[in-house]
Amino acid sequence: MYGGAALGGGRIRIRIGAMTRPRCEEAVSRALEGAGARGVRADFRRGEAVFEAPEGVDGEGLREAAGVEGSLGRTGGGSVDYDLAIIGSGSAAFAAAIRASGEGARVAVIERGTVGGTCVNAGCIPSKNLLAAAEAYHRAAGHPFRGIETKAGAVDFGALVGMKAEVVLKLRREKYEELAEEYGFGIIRGEAAFVSPEAIEAGGRRITAQRFLIATGAAPWVPPVAGLEEAGYLTSTSAMELKELPESLVVIGGNYIGLEMGQLFADLGSKVTIVEMLDRLVPGEEPEVSRWIERILREQGVEVITSARVGRVEGGGKKTVVAEAGRKERRMEAEEVLVATGRRPVLDGLGLEKAGIERDGRGALVLDETLRTTNPRVFAAGDVTGAPQFVYVAAAQGTLAAENALLGAGRKVDYEALPRVTFTTPNIAAAGLTDARARELGYRCECRVVGLENVPRAIVNLDTRGMVKIVAEQGSGRVLGVHAVGDSAGEIILAGVYAVKFGLTVRDLAETWAPYLTMSEGIRLAAQAFGRDVSKLSCCAA
Repeated sequence: MYGGAALGGGRIRIRIGAMTRPRCEEAVSRALEGAGARGVRADFRRGEAVFEAPEGVDGEGLREAAGVEGSLGRTGGGSVDYDLAIIGSGSAAFAAAIRASGEGARVAVIERGTVGGTCVNAGCIPSKNLLAAAEAYHRAAGHPFRGIETKAGAVDFGALVGMKAEVVLKLRREKYEELAEEYGFGIIRGEAAFVSPEAIEAGGRRITAQRFLIATGAAPWVPPVAGLEEAGYLTSTSAMELKELPESLVVIGGNYIGLEMGQLFADLGSKVTIVEMLDRLVPGEEPEVSRWIERILREQGVEVITSARVGRVEGGGKKTVVAEAGRKERRMEAEEVLVATGRRPVLDGLGLEKAGIERDGRGALVLDETLRTTNPRVFAAGDVTGAPQFVYVAAAQGTLAAENALLGAGRKVDYEALPRVTFTTPNIAAAGLTDARARELGYRCECRVVGLENVPRAIVNLDTRGMVKIVAEQGSGRVLGVHAVGDSAGEIILAGVYAVKFGLTVRDLAETWAPYLTMSEGIRLAAQAFGRDVSKLSCCAA
């Protein structure tokens, strides 16, 4: 039910608990159509039917005439085309569309390119597929176990890219295109732009809606480096479409994307150099994390140059990245240059000024805490908002924006326990605050760091690279942040999310069961380190 909120269109929704299979949908639709309903959409999974009643016919009377039992809800009145029109078709857009459709709203998704947005087409899905392949190849080339011989043959990068494309196609079809049909919202193809505060044009038509959602995502940002355009460069998107593996690669940017892409190509055999402007890799994470990942990459043969400002790129048979590092000029030659300097919201061409939608001094959307723009009809969600660029953030914002736009819920996103994972080998993972950020916010902190040489699972795996760090509030022991580098760190960090979100203390973690011979035991050991020297424990001591 909408709880009294008018959304336009005069459509009616009936809750029907007795539908248990697709055949029930047909029976309900026939009964309602026979009583005069139009545009009936019955859904046994959601236990409901949505339809339009003929003019002058009472919805309750129509329901009774059809002989259908259920509770009645109305999706409002008015002359707009849709209750919610969404620009973009990525994770935020689909989360919003699914939530709105579940309330009986008429929804349109407008997409100018490929359905599915960044994650499934050019981000999480393809990159993690290729990273998994690269890790498998790297492990075949060398592992720490005596008595087992493996070897890595030639790499057909074109075949890997083809495999990746198949995975992307499958998930795009199953998790996006088919879901649109399942939930009954349309996808309009075309470039969308506001023509007034109440309407957009897309696909050659004018579209009106009670509410709009901007979910256009973000795109790779390329800094204005002299000679870069002329020499040519790759982004994280185009790098995953190469047909051949480059012999050598310079990666400009040492944050999450740069590290993942750099190690991917290094694992497959490219000679890789990573250049970072700041004084350490992943500068937003704990210093211990930066030191560990730099050590790991260097041991793998990756050259890492920090505190380096790229001044120009020279073309030719090979490309040369010229940077100033340590008051000296560094020249790095490679077959390809990959730019991984972040992503910026996609807002150009939307006609925001015609809709009264303001942008700040940096060009970003001006949003309130409920994701509403300066036009009260228009909300935004996903990477376009400038929020942390994770697909689960986009999905959460999409759902929240739909509820705020249609139901007036007034909800806000809580980022306190937000997890983040970098899918290098080993992983980098974190939840909550770093030590530095906690102190900036006024906390008195104490921290403990436990190296993986103290974690039995890491010992038996013969891979003790990494650590677990807990940031806690001094006195109360409340966990403010959990940080890890190690095999499966991305899997174990969920425990850190729970600890931060639900206000657990280090004592809570230290006294709670942890399964033996799992990497998750590292979090318990880090908590125990607040009260004892864990290097003096037997391997399974409580």
